[in-house]
Amino acid sequence: DIMLILSGMCGMMTIFSQALRPLGKKRRFALTLMDLGAMLLLVADRYAYIFRGDASQLGYYMVRISNYLVFALTLVIVYAFNEYLADMLIAGGILPQVPRRLRFVRIIVWIGEALILLSQFTGFYYTFDASNHYQRADGFLLSYAVPLCASVVQLSLVVQHYKSLHKRIRIPLLLLAIALFAACVVQFFTYGISLTNITLAVLVAVLHFFSLIDMGEMVRQAHEREITHLKEEQNQMRHMLYQTASALAEAIDAKDEYTHGHSRRVAEYSQMIAELAGMDDKACMDIYITALLHDVGKIGIPDGIINKNGRLTDEEFAMIRNHPVIGRDILRKIREIPFLSIGAHYHHERYDGKGYPEGLRGEEIPEIARIIAVADSYDAMTSRRSYRDSLPQDVVREEISKGSGTQFDPKYASIMIGLIDKDTEYRLRQQPEDED
Repeated sequence: DIMLILSGMCGMMTIFSQALRPLGKKRRFALTLMDLGAMLLLVADRYAYIFRGDASQLGYYMVRISNYLVFALTLVIVYAFNEYLADMLIAGGILPQVPRRLRFVRIIVWIGEALILLSQFTGFYYTFDASNHYQRADGFLLSYAVPLCASVVQLSLVVQHYKSLHKRIRIPLLLLAIALFAACVVQFFTYGISLTNITLAVLVAVLHFFSLIDMGEMVRQAHEREITHLKEEQNQMRHMLYQTASALAEAIDAKDEYTHGHSRRVAEYSQMIAELAGMDDKACMDIYITALLHDVGKIGIPDGIINKNGRLTDEEFAMIRNHPVIGRDILRKIREIPFLSIGAHYHHERYDGKGYPEGLRGEEIPEIARIIAVADSYDAMTSRRSYRDSLPQDVVREEISKGSGTQFDPKYASIMIGLIDKDTEYRLRQQPEDED
């Protein structure tokens, strides 16, 4: 009954082992072969006891077939364990190829299988008496020598590379190798083979269980590596986007001889406002990059209009007012980063609805654009123009305060005023190095 229960368990594990794909084809095949071999070994051993002493024709054949399978399947399990160990050492990067010792085990297992088959015709390992009972023959010691030798070789490898093996799998490997060795010794001195077979089946089940745990750990580590790789790719993409946006912003600012560094400063002020508003790091960086490109539409405006010293005509001013639309059309083609076009399109909208190009009001204006609008106006007042120097800090503060609720979102205007108040040395403005 114990063998019947264990054989059923091994049969179920044979099915489940097909799902252990992360282990790799070779190791999964070896584990399946061990599970299947253990199941058939116990079934064969059970029938060997059931039909022992049965003198009928059916008993005659069943006893011989079942005893042959017991001997043969024991070596099948030894071989499968050998292949499992070989794949673990190679796949784990412990050894570059199958070691000679395991190749030697392959050879002696095949020799052992050939001797078992030969003994069926010569009675070299065992015979049956007239009442159909199993009897050891003169060569039965050799039948134990093959698995004993294999277990010693496998045990030596497990011990040698014990620390390099996965923590969750090395103990079952050690137990299986030791148990196979011990079982061979026990069989040498005792009659009957059930103890060995039951022990092998139990240890195969234990190895299967720990293989599941090991596979789970492999999947977890692979998942973590994948997440790390994706994060690195995202960081690289974000870095490339930052570099591209910075280069493009510098090209835009170069069109206006009086606003060098304008896009970068607006991006920095916008990021400061976002941070003080309690936004997370990703949102702050998104706002920074969006603000870098808020004036990209000026690419479509002639240099003569941008750098004109005198008053703009109505036609020229209409062209200037069109740069948010041009910027939107350029940036919305980057579909993977849809928020980029928001800053370019809406940064001239006013909180009271009197801005352009859409005339949006209040919170109809996207939040990114409301932040950039404050930062953009602040930098315009704190930068040198052809017709004036940067405005005094108190004047800038007063203008931001006046525009709160009309031109600017009160929330972000208030944060900007807080930044001004903290900037006692008036560092937040266009610096000489920006002009250079």
